[in-house]
Amino acid sequence: MSDDQQRPVQPDTPEPGPPQSLSKNALKKAARAERFAAYKVERRAREKEAKKEKKRMLRAKCAAGEIGEDEKRRKKKPRLHFGGRVVVDLGFDDKMNEKEIKSLCSQLAYTYSANRNATYPFSLVYTSLNGRTLTRLEGMNDAGYKRWTNTEWWPESYERLWQGQEPRPAKTDEANDKDTEEASTILSDVSIDRTVGSQENIRHNIIYLTADSEEELTELKPEETYIIGGICDHNRYKNLCLKRAKESGIRTARLPIGRYLASLPTRKVLTVNQVFEILLKWVETKSWEEALYAVVPKRKYQIGKSVSSMANSDNAEDREDRDEDADKPDSSVVVIEQAEAVEA
Repeated sequence: MSDDQQRPVQPDTPEPGPPQSLSKNALKKAARAERFAAYKVERRAREKEAKKEKKRMLRAKCAAGEIGEDEKRRKKKPRLHFGGRVVVDLGFDDKMNEKEIKSLCSQLAYTYSANRNATYPFSLVYTSLNGRTLTRLEGMNDAGYKRWTNTEWWPESYERLWQGQEPRPAKTDEANDKDTEEASTILSDVSIDRTVGSQENIRHNIIYLTADSEEELTELKPEETYIIGGICDHNRYKNLCLKRAKESGIRTARLPIGRYLASLPTRKVLTVNQVFEILLKWVETKSWEEALYAVVPKRKYQIGKSVSSMANSDNAEDREDRDEDADKPDSSVVVIEQAEAVEA
């Protein structure tokens, strides 16, 4: 038998072509990620050097007698507990795209940062933690959300507030004993008041905040729980939170934006962290007017615009919100790192 007959026939394989080039958007994302990585290292170095310089200056002033014992032992601003509780309902994971999930997680980080620095902080509870939101949080700063103080993370919905279910840790991709133990520790501080009375009495003290409600919120009470819809949808879904609250049989209310900001030409729908910061500011000042003017972005006023441009302001703002995260590094990671640096 000849060599040609013994040699097996090789199938025709296409020659490898040139590698596919990345799209412009992919190249921009890669460039942003590279810039952020370099910026992170540089920022860490600046922070360390600033701390060293601050300590050197403090030692020099102490040696020169410019600082007394009282100033050296000065304490942080006292933080007083208001007594109220704020719940962020994360049960809208399936109604957002990837960019909106990323934006929502950034808002959650800003919410935690605002509460951590507030004079009268709330007890923060995040419910229905699952899906892509959980995956995104797990991938941010080595699951830094698990180290947030004065917060609770529930895989169950907010209905657990009156149903009194036993806490269980949220599922994560790394299902090992260490992660499970950490998640259990986070949820160990859950305190469900089962002595308040019947479920109806408990529900009466729960208010879902939504701009679609007919009731206007007049004041905050320490015994009440306020729910904020954790969704970033650019006002796509109408009455979504209102319908959910009605199905749960709980009260709803809207912030008094129209009463105090009647000339606001743009939409009155705010982000999760903006709503939360307004609540924090009200507890501090007991004034809705001061709270709203302190938190609502100045761009929303847009005084002196023409009627036609005001009619298109919502669409322009939508585009601005969509592109906001694309023009800067991962803001949620920056907030978490800043908060952890302060704690350290």
